[in-house]
Amino acid sequence: MAIVAVSIAPVGGEASVSRFVAEALRVLEDYPQIEVQPGPMFTILEGDLDEIFVAIRGMQEAVFDAGAVRVSTVMKIDDRRDRELTMKGKMDSVGRHMNR
Repeated sequence: MAIVAVSIAPVGGEASVSRFVAEALRVLEDYPQIEVQPGPMFTILEGDLDEIFVAIRGMQEAVFDAGAVRVSTVMKIDDRRDRELTMKGKMDSVGRHMNR
């Protein structure tokens, strides 16, 4: 399982990108097995990495379909193989360190 932070936005055009973000997030409705945590600058995805890559490609296409002529995509991938990796587990670990 992997955790991926992704930001997809049109380049140029209008200043607000929220309508494009909404279109990209709609794509994720077709991937119920991917855990989704939207944020103000990145969306966090948790699941099978190959499936996440396919979903991100669909998200990019949705932004193009919404009228963008150029799209910028940034991804950060955390793919841990020695034990189960989850968003909750990572946050719980940080919380334990904060409560020392």
